[in-house]
Amino acid sequence: MVFDAECGAATLTGGSVKVRPFSLKLFACVLHECGGYKLQNMKVSVPVSSVLHHKGSAVWSIAPEATVFQAIQLMADKNVGALLVMSGGKLEGVISERDYTRKIALRGKSSKQTRVREILSSEVVSVTPSHSVEECMRLMTEHRVRHLPVLEGQKVVGIVSIGDLVNWTISAQDAAIAQMEQYIAGGAPA
Repeated sequence: MVFDAECGAATLTGGSVKVRPFSLKLFACVLHECGGYKLQNMKVSVPVSSVLHHKGSAVWSIAPEATVFQAIQLMADKNVGALLVMSGGKLEGVISERDYTRKIALRGKSSKQTRVREILSSEVVSVTPSHSVEECMRLMTEHRVRHLPVLEGQKVVGIVSIGDLVNWTISAQDAAIAQMEQYIAGGAPA
């Protein structure tokens, strides 16, 4: 078996597959060519609601009137990199460790004197539970953010970080690799 450039490089010799540098797209090609097992391109099109279900939907928030010091203290206590800024049940923004570093520490401001609302960005980038992991990663890249609130209408149902999405993607890739190895070894596809 020889694959074209779109699939990558692989050869089938004596019932085993020899794979040279490849991508996940190659896995789909290998599985398809090795017996008709069809797999979609290995995009991470799983909805972000699955990530929330797996990691939990706990959300830590702070009021816009709180000090930046209080926000940083809460992030440290909860071991998170960002907090949702909520006022009267409504999402006002997101404050992150990055905001503290760039908008307080580097400007010589006092975190004990500065209110969270003073350093919030005007734009809140959010997603719905039906957004795919891939769409969330694209939004994070385009908007240069590391955390996305997940909203159903105006209600906050969770938050995902770039770390959550990377971990989910790695787990999905590990599962695809295990499936391919099982298939190549002669086991039935899972």
